[in-house]
Amino acid sequence: MTTDLADQFRPVAPPYVIENAYTDDQYDRLIQVVRDHGPWPLILAENFKSPEEVIATTGGVIPEGVTLTWDMILNGTFRGYFARGGVCFYPEIEDCYYNSKFLDMVRKYWGAQYAEPETFLFNLQGPTPIGGPPHLDGTVFRGMTMENTPLWLLLIMAKSGLFRRWQSKKAQVTGWYYKGKIGGGFNYWPDGPRGEPRQVTAPMWGRAVVAENEMMFHHAQATGPVNMRRPTGLDISSKIGVDPTVEGGWRIETFGEVTQQIPPQEIRLLVHWGARVFMDMADLKRTFDHTDDITHEQALNMLLDDLRKRRVPFKMPTDPMNDRAFIGMLSQAYAVNGPTNVPADVNEVLAA
Repeated sequence: MTTDLADQFRPVAPPYVIENAYTDDQYDRLIQVVRDHGPWPLILAENFKSPEEVIATTGGVIPEGVTLTWDMILNGTFRGYFARGGVCFYPEIEDCYYNSKFLDMVRKYWGAQYAEPETFLFNLQGPTPIGGPPHLDGTVFRGMTMENTPLWLLLIMAKSGLFRRWQSKKAQVTGWYYKGKIGGGFNYWPDGPRGEPRQVTAPMWGRAVVAENEMMFHHAQATGPVNMRRPTGLDISSKIGVDPTVEGGWRIETFGEVTQQIPPQEIRLLVHWGARVFMDMADLKRTFDHTDDITHEQALNMLLDDLRKRRVPFKMPTDPMNDRAFIGMLSQAYAVNGPTNVPADVNEVLAA
């Protein structure tokens, strides 16, 4: 059973594009951290324990009788964190994280008085197909964040529409660095999933979008030469790091073997800076004084009560946070019909 809750997903204000998100010096220090501290895992390995958890976040539908495997959904996009929960992991890039320019942008975007940097991560990829179906970023709630709650549950809570009272107000500055000539841009749906898509296209060197990604469907465009987009032997354990045999190069390793070498010009770096914002002092104190937090037990009970009202059959497992069948059931019960009007891959356009 699915419920179309998708039309609620519109950002609080129109997103806008900025240029030169980071200075040349800041970019040099950011990419040096990425080169020095790898190799880095796949996004899927970083954030999920099972394929069902991935589907719970994307809103996809699992065909009846199908048992998901990682091979069905793997995409060669890797992830690492520069900072998390207000703490920068690398002192040499603290000015990038505690970023006055970005803080001012997100306060104005929301019309809010206060903001705090929350997350600072990067995606690193070589040539890849389009970045899966359009998706939403991980929402957090007062009392339930990525520090104490699986991402799949946070996304299901957001899709259900039952938890707006506790949902944090957030905004992001998402920038890209890509010198390749094929694709590498960004598709997004600021007018809801039934609205027309917008695109950010090449050149993608320092270009960024200021938006509320938790409430806006979006995804990456396909990137790089088609014949390089599906590395042979890609596995959930694969990692990406520096290729010492090629100046500026990168390589993917799987089970100790090099499965793909990527030239410098075909690497796409996404830098994602995110903040929580607070409309006023009362809003801020409500969060930091924990006077109106939601708990895991409360959230699960609210979801189960809603399922009962909707007459959705389910069996309560002993370990709901990790039970694959239960996660799959919630994924289907709160599946959101995302955009279907996905712009064509640049290669499809050229071939037409």
